[in-house]
Amino acid sequence: EKKGDFVRPTGYDTPEKGETGYEQAKQKLKDLILGKTLDIKNTKIMDQWGRLVADVYYNGKNLADYFPEYNI
Repeated sequence: EKKGDFVRPTGYDTPEKGETGYEQAKQKLKDLILGKTLDIKNTKIMDQWGRLVADVYYNGKNLADYFPEYNI
């Protein structure tokens, strides 16, 4: 079992804090998942910022599918 305070979802990469589009992406994610139940699968080792890296699903759909503009 892996634990962490933050999860870095796989499959998409939004702008970093201070970059254009950051606030919009942050708000979109917040509106989508805040207070909701998520499924976290395929956890990987923690990254350099102490986040768990994993596939994250909401309503059976990978979060990356909700952010096609940021898919990698």
